[in-house]
Amino acid sequence: MDTMGSRLRAIATLVIVVGALAWGANAILTRVTTTWVEQDALRRAELAVTAANASLAAAFWQSDVTVLRRVLLDISSNEQVQAVAACGASSAPLARTERYPVQVNCDRARAGAAESAARDAAAGSTRRHVDWVDNVPISIIPVTNDSLTVGSLVVVHDMRLAGLRTVEIKSVVFASFALFGVASLVFAFFNHRLLRQSWTKEIRLILGGFSNATEFQSVLDDLRSLAARVTAEGDARDEERAWTPARLKTLVREVLEGARILILANREPVIHQRAADGSIKPMRPASGLVSALEPIIRACSGTWVAHGSGSADRDVVDKNDRLLVPPKDEAYVLRRVWLTEQEEQGYYYGFANEGLWPLCHIAHQRPLFRSDDFDEYRRVNERFVDALVAEADASDPIVLVQDYHFALAPRILRERLPNSTIVAFWHIPWPNAERFSICPFRDDLLTGMLGATIVGFHTQQHCNNFIDSVDAFIEARIDRERNAVFYRGAQTLVRPYPISIEWPQQWSQTAPAAAECRKLIREKYGLGERALIGVGVDRLDYTKGLVERFHAVERLLELHPGLQGRFTFIQVSAPSRTRIQRYQDLGDAVAREAERINHRFGGKGYRPIILLREHHEHESVAMHYRAAHVCYVSSVHDGMNLVAKEFVASRDDEQGVLVLSHFAGASRELTEALVVNPYDTDGASNALARALAMPATEQRERMRAMRSQVRESNVFRWAGRLLSDAARERRRVLLAERLSRVPELRVAL
Repeated sequence: MDTMGSRLRAIATLVIVVGALAWGANAILTRVTTTWVEQDALRRAELAVTAANASLAAAFWQSDVTVLRRVLLDISSNEQVQAVAACGASSAPLARTERYPVQVNCDRARAGAAESAARDAAAGSTRRHVDWVDNVPISIIPVTNDSLTVGSLVVVHDMRLAGLRTVEIKSVVFASFALFGVASLVFAFFNHRLLRQSWTKEIRLILGGFSNATEFQSVLDDLRSLAARVTAEGDARDEERAWTPARLKTLVREVLEGARILILANREPVIHQRAADGSIKPMRPASGLVSALEPIIRACSGTWVAHGSGSADRDVVDKNDRLLVPPKDEAYVLRRVWLTEQEEQGYYYGFANEGLWPLCHIAHQRPLFRSDDFDEYRRVNERFVDALVAEADASDPIVLVQDYHFALAPRILRERLPNSTIVAFWHIPWPNAERFSICPFRDDLLTGMLGATIVGFHTQQHCNNFIDSVDAFIEARIDRERNAVFYRGAQTLVRPYPISIEWPQQWSQTAPAAAECRKLIREKYGLGERALIGVGVDRLDYTKGLVERFHAVERLLELHPGLQGRFTFIQVSAPSRTRIQRYQDLGDAVAREAERINHRFGGKGYRPIILLREHHEHESVAMHYRAAHVCYVSSVHDGMNLVAKEFVASRDDEQGVLVLSHFAGASRELTEALVVNPYDTDGASNALARALAMPATEQRERMRAMRSQVRESNVFRWAGRLLSDAARERRRVLLAERLSRVPELRVAL
């Protein structure tokens, strides 16, 4: 009886100590999280106001309420901004958004902020934070014009994120508490005398992090991993720290514990082609996917599994179809998969690009679905998964499945490697449920995608469309608050990850200056010294709006005759999917339009449109970017469009103007571009005219804001967010498995 009483007292002591630690940790982490969310909200608000300062200052100066309301609506679209009001000298706001609290007028906001500042000064605090006025979290941000304050914005912050993070922290803390509770029950079976002699010493060692007790080791490892995860997630959302390859490597090493990263993509990062003289030349394909993923796999030294499509691809691989790439800077492994003519026709040209591609893009092209194509699509997905499994050196790799070519692969891979962490990223738009219902194989596609741990899209709208499609066609439980789908006993998270580009870009260190690039481009195409240059860079695809782009150039020359003979638009278009008839027809139509416009306005060596239907290496494309006065991205539907970001990244001279279609996902981030509707020919041509006449100071302000956005939200940040979420899910599953084994351990003991 005395032995039992001693054991119960020992267990009670441990429960009290751990409970106190859990309570204290919860309080501290909750306070730290709330502080971080407030500061993050304040930084986001300040960045948004700074980006729009020029428009706001002009609107305040001219008392233009219409412009103020439009800018306020843009700022309030931020997920951490609830409402905004523009304040002048009077008490009533000049303009406000719909959800702005009426009780906090301008005078009350200023008075509340002053009271908060006085309290901080009395307490000796210099930390900037959100002010609470009448229980409303606000920040007052001045609007300036040449250092003169012309007004201010009262930003009401949406603090729901703090509540969500607090719930997560509590879950982590109480999960740790539960693990310690399980460990205490295991210890109760040990010899009472040994426990009594070593208890105090062991508790001190545990609290100090120096315990060597094997029965506690798994619990301590889990707690350390949880702490590392919380720290890494905070770092991943820290706007002030730059995302670099080194930081991404650190995240993989510390948070993912060095787990192997595998990429599954149809497009290979390097293509080897046989030249006319018999030599082998490596080429980088014209692909936004490659531009985004290649820096990541380079940083993580993983393996890229892809279709070997080059004429000399087989000549450079080893006996296992592998090679180290890129040439002269071997950083990762490329594993090539070979396809027969029939497989490529059915899987790639057929189902993927005559079926899924037009289904997912609103570009007025009818999708074609053939059962034979889908059968090839399924078989090829299985073959690629076979190759990927062969490359995995562990049972739990992290696999990044890329794009619409592999919608079935996540489910197949889940069956082959049940412990793998699978992130399926869909690089193109996902259609709404009604449009998706067109596909006769919709259930197979959704079931395949739900084999992933995380399904990622560029925008929240595409996430919503995917969840709506699951809700409409699959028997699954959906948690819309968490954007999670529960299917076949497993959870799939659906998250937005706006993709970006490498920063700084590799070529930026050796590239000629913008003025030198412009001189070289003018000489190359026989343009005069005063020639104005526009540029477009795209694959030949009907989603890129090339015909609409040329119509805008034609209209520009009609409305502004003074530009005839002086303005030249250079269109760099790499041929794409040329085996598909509609792509052949598109190439012919684009060429005819260019020839027609050149015949109408050209003469004496002048061509208003120079159409380059050939592959260009990245260095050549970058030179065109740096030479251009204006870059026009006229996509009629695009998930993101990295050309817009590449153009911005190339302009370290902070000059040049980006004209950007609002149907491209990039328009949600690059708000200082001239955003247009490419179907509105007059509107697009007016934007081109405005770009060509824009003063250098305005160009600098706009380009500086866009470069800041691309620099902060570069591809390494995209990968960091994605891999951090993957690590969290990986750890959650591991903890669940360990907890599920505890009862068996008790029985064994």
